[in-house]
This record gives sequence, C-alpha cells and structure tokens, in this order.
Amino acid sequence: MNVPTSFSTQSRKADHIRICLEEDVQCQQITNGLERYRFIHCCLPELDRNDIDISTTFLGKTLLAPLLISSMTGGTEQAGIINRRLAEVAQHYKIAMGVGSQRVAVEKPSVADTFALRKYAPDVLLLANLGAVQFNYKYGLDECLRVVDILEADALILHLNPLQECIQARGDTNFRGLLDKIAELCSKIPVPVIVKEVGNGISAKMAEKLIAAGVTAIDVAGAGGTSWAKVESERAENALQRRLGQTFADWGLPTAECITSIRAVAPEVPLIASGGLRHGLDAAKAIALKADIAGLAMPFLQAAAVGEAALCDLADVLIAEITTVLFCTGNATLYQLQNSGSLQKIET
Repeated sequence: MNVPTSFSTQSRKADHIRICLEEDVQCQQITNGLERYRFIHCCLPELDRNDIDISTTFLGKTLLAPLLISSMTGGTEQAGIINRRLAEVAQHYKIAMGVGSQRVAVEKPSVADTFALRKYAPDVLLLANLGAVQFNYKYGLDECLRVVDILEADALILHLNPLQECIQARGDTNFRGLLDKIAELCSKIPVPVIVKEVGNGISAKMAEKLIAAGVTAIDVAGAGGTSWAKVESERAENALQRRLGQTFADWGLPTAECITSIRAVAPEVPLIASGGLRHGLDAAKAIALKADIAGLAMPFLQAAAVGEAALCDLADVLIAEITTVLFCTGNATLYQLQNSGSLQKIET
C-alpha cells in the first residue's frame, strides 16, 4: 500500500514522541563529554546571590536565562499540546524555543496550527525548523518562508540528520550539493539561518564550511543524549533497519568536543550547545566552554508530557542550577563565567 507522505510524516512524529517517552533510546557508550570538566569551587564568592545576572542576548533577542527549549515535535494533536505548553513556559521565563521539523505542516496545512505558537510566546526567540535534505526533494525558499511564517519565527533552523535518514524507513538520503543550496537560501531568506545536527554533532571543519556559506549560527547537537539511530531502530520495519540502528546507537561527536573545536576556529559565531544536556550544571559547563546558550530537549519533553506545573518546576531548577554555578565560582555574569578560568578539564 502506498501511504500518503503527509500521513506517514504525521505518523512518524507520533511514533517519535511515544518512543522517546517510553523506550530507552539514550546513548549508552558515548557521553556528551561534559563530565570531563569540573568547576573550581570558590569558597568565598564575594557576591550576593541575588545580584547574579544570567541574562544574555542571542540573535538580537534578550533571554533572561541562557536556555533553549530544543526542537522536538509538531504535527499531531499531542504534539500541539506539548508545543503550546513549551511556548507558554518559554514566554514566562523569557527563554528561547525551537520546534520540531515543520515538513509535516508543509505537506498537511491542516496541522500547521500545532506550530502556530507566537500567540503563546509573543516576546521570545522562536526558531522554525526544516530538514536541509528536503532541498533535494523539491523544497526551496518558498517552503522555508512558509514555515517561518507559520511560527512567526525569528530564525530558521536547518537540521542535518544523515544517520537518521539512513536508518529510517524510506529515509531521504540524497545529501548531494546541499552546501550550495544552503548558501543560496542564506543569501535570500530575510531571517537568520541556524544549522544543527540532531544528536551526532557538527565538527569544526563542517562548521567552517557552513559559516562560509552564510549560516548565521550553529547548534552543535552533539552525541551523548537521545540516539535517533536507536529511535529509528525502535520503528524499524525490517531486521536490516533494526540492526543498523543498534550498530550506530552511539555514533557521533560528543557535545563538549564540538563546542571546543568550533570555538577554536570560529570564536565569534553564535553557538548553541545541545546534545545530552540534562541539567543546569551541564548547561553552565557548556557556556563556560564558550557556547552562547544551552539547548535541552528530553527534559523539557518529559516535563511537558506531565503538564504545565512540571515544566515550571524544571525551568525553576535549571535557572537555580546555573545561578548556583555562578555563585559558587565567584562569577556575577555569564561573561565572567566564560572568561574566569573557572572550568578545568579533568586529567584522565
């Protein structure tokens, strides 16, 4: 039976939420690399904790905390509820939010309202999202403008997911010539373009190429968190797909390695650290390594599935954890944290 593309995309989104919430799809053998660093404790901070400022500016918007609710979902009724809850908490705490791939909204306009979040988050940084590979499957500037318009987004994420597409049933695996097409889009679209991986990382070499192509910001989305190879293995329609997902379950570049290597070659590019971050201490380490903001997905998805109160509790604790790091390292601002030498690599 030939399943309509919009239906199969929508069904896949529902599967992804269920699998991420119900199955063990976390990396096991590879970590985000942040455990290799520790902060130097300051027993006399000479600060009033109440004066610590963890606000920042990213892509021209002020965030009251250096946090991004990373791209997750959309296109189903459940996803719509989750996105609304996430948008409301982003607005309340003035943090950034990205949505999951909006391809489903292009294919099936009736589900576009699951991405229509500006009414819930009028003031925050909202990031639209499409897979870059779709440029080889008849997508172009018009589709990108459409998803930006649906979300009333401040920027567009183009995600790169070659491993996931290799394992996914009927995956889109023609990545030929995409760099030139990304460059063309960057030259025409009126909003900043962010390129992110989906959990396997972006190397310094690739970051340099993307920046040269006109990409405004990079989201490293390194290995160490949710393994989309494992997610797709859970959805496998045959033994080959299942085996591929298991073999490549721990494939990729650790998040910490991506941050440090990209910063070495691109000290000024706006940089998002995501991939296996699970609490505010992870976020603070990533920022101390010179990322601008830290993105978390799984913790927010789990909380959103419970309800608004759980999301507020999570945001409160993340902010408290980041603030505690600054206080206990004697730093009053994120800039001071990044330039204080408070983070040291542990010798192994």
